[in-house]
Amino acid sequence: MRRKMIAGNWKMHGTKEFTKKFISDLETWLDSEETGIKVSEAIEDKEMEVVIAPPFTALDCAVFSRITGKIRIAAQNAYHERKGAFTGEISFPMLEELRCKYVIIGHSERRHIFGESNKILEKKLIAALESHILPIFCVGELLSERESGNMEKVLAEQLSSAWWSLTSDVVAEMVVIAYEPVWAIGTGKTASSEDADDACDYIRSLAFDKFGAATSDSIRILYGGSVKPENSRDLLSRENIDGLLIGGASLEVSSFKKIIESAL
Repeated sequence: MRRKMIAGNWKMHGTKEFTKKFISDLETWLDSEETGIKVSEAIEDKEMEVVIAPPFTALDCAVFSRITGKIRIAAQNAYHERKGAFTGEISFPMLEELRCKYVIIGHSERRHIFGESNKILEKKLIAALESHILPIFCVGELLSERESGNMEKVLAEQLSSAWWSLTSDVVAEMVVIAYEPVWAIGTGKTASSEDADDACDYIRSLAFDKFGAATSDSIRILYGGSVKPENSRDLLSRENIDGLLIGGASLEVSSFKKIIESAL
């Protein structure tokens, strides 16, 4: 059984004080309330992971303010070079030093606002794996691409560029894919659970074609795009959706807890 992942991407939100309180409140819930204890047991049994991705300025606070270690910490981005004259960038060795478990690579905002190409994202994916940081690799289509019938073409191009040099074992054991249709991110529009599952099923078929059945069966695929407590359980009930990448709803402990509960 593939382990569920509930991951909160805070984007450009959250101070250190906010982060400390968020983690404290979430850990209190995991250790003291009935449903939280069930989630803790699922985490301990390796049936579920809970991940938060705060901004860079709060990463150290997030890592070192945890008491139980049940919450995994992810970075939202990093640069593929290990060091150099790259003003404003953060390297994977820096994240490794901070004990980040995961890193988000290729989020649609990085692709479409900051112009990150498939080639750059391939380099970032390889650099993350070399630093033993597990990538959450994002793919997804624009509304115009979906409406023109090019969704599968876009996903195939994004993934074939990313993992062409990787082995099946690495992809199966270390890479998480997040399908996030660009038109559903921060818009309030959510892909129907059927559409989301179909897209994740197609991604799984690409893994099958490239790496074989074992990898296709093992790789975890998340859905992201206007996820909220009201739709999370339906999304997670689908065969090919192994977890959720959550934006705004992960900024409030109350709503994030409800989404986590829906994975039980």
